[in-house]
Amino acid sequence: MAAAAAAISGGASIHSDATALSFCSPCSGKLLRGSSSLRIHPSSPAPARLSGSRFGRISCRTSAPAHSAISDSKEVKSGPKDFLHISDFDKSTILKILNRAAEVKGLLKSGDRSFLPFKGKTMAMIFAKPSMRTRVSFETGFFLLGGHAIYLGPDDIQMGKREETRDVARVLSRYNDILMARVFAHQDVLDLAAFSSVPVINGLTDYNHPCQIMADALTIIEHIGQLEGTKVVYVGDGNNIVNSWLLMASIIPFHFICACPKGFEPDEKTVEMARNAGISKIEITNDPKEAVRGADVVYSDVWASMGQKDEAAYRKEKFQGFQIDEALMEIAGPKAYFMHCLPAERGVEVTDAVIEAPNSIVFPQAENRMHAQNAIMLHLLGL
Repeated sequence: MAAAAAAISGGASIHSDATALSFCSPCSGKLLRGSSSLRIHPSSPAPARLSGSRFGRISCRTSAPAHSAISDSKEVKSGPKDFLHISDFDKSTILKILNRAAEVKGLLKSGDRSFLPFKGKTMAMIFAKPSMRTRVSFETGFFLLGGHAIYLGPDDIQMGKREETRDVARVLSRYNDILMARVFAHQDVLDLAAFSSVPVINGLTDYNHPCQIMADALTIIEHIGQLEGTKVVYVGDGNNIVNSWLLMASIIPFHFICACPKGFEPDEKTVEMARNAGISKIEITNDPKEAVRGADVVYSDVWASMGQKDEAAYRKEKFQGFQIDEALMEIAGPKAYFMHCLPAERGVEVTDAVIEAPNSIVFPQAENRMHAQNAIMLHLLGL
């Protein structure tokens, strides 16, 4: 794991001013210095920030207020207090979080259970959309680091329906140290963050899925050495996963291609924002075979997400030719890894043989959800 952490902080194509990383020793309580320094190019552009999108619906008011307007807010932290979009952070911060994820993962994998930064802390997990991976990874990760997570399912809480989001945010903020929300409408998580006095993590919305892409980045760094300069090719629907990859490409330079059928392209404004950042090569194409040539990573997701199952038959017809099979991976080349955010519909968007192949890293990728999220929570809580 130390090698992975060093790769995150010291890739060959990352330059200039060094920033040392510090970690808390679980044994002594002293600060541990990272084995290598984080070097960031001084001319890297400032990250783009998002406040809404065409995906959002307003759950309780026409616009989310500034944090300063909240009467019962706690002390305002420097920088973003929430983890809503990867592009809310700069390159240096994202790499520090990934480095921390590798460090804490190393501790947990070693069997060390003395690092308990979340001891005495609670997290409320809001689930409008059910998920095995999101619930178990957050709940287990928070527990392993000493905290207690509380699950609130669709029957427990209905933001914007049974109770206004601003009221839910204020109440849960008084009981908990941090909130996580996995919801349909992106506006719901924006409103929750606007009215919460504690950090809010976006566990998934119909617009983006930042925790997943942080886990993906950690996995790529572990297997390739760095994300910067790689070629990541997504084949399938231009959905929230693609939007999150585009937001990552706006702050870390790499080659990203989305190969999708006509009419299923990703959000135009997000594509434009990633291209305007001017640091990554962004391509949207309808030719998966040409797209995957020379790829470092070939990535897939289900063709019909939760809430789109009534379109499954229609989408299956439209996505013919976009299945990732052995032939497509052969075109990609022998160095290409296969990734999938799961759950997968084997035999639909990807064949069973591809998922079970030696170059498939979908299960290390799934494990890294927990480690990436732990690091995100440590960052937001200042631990």
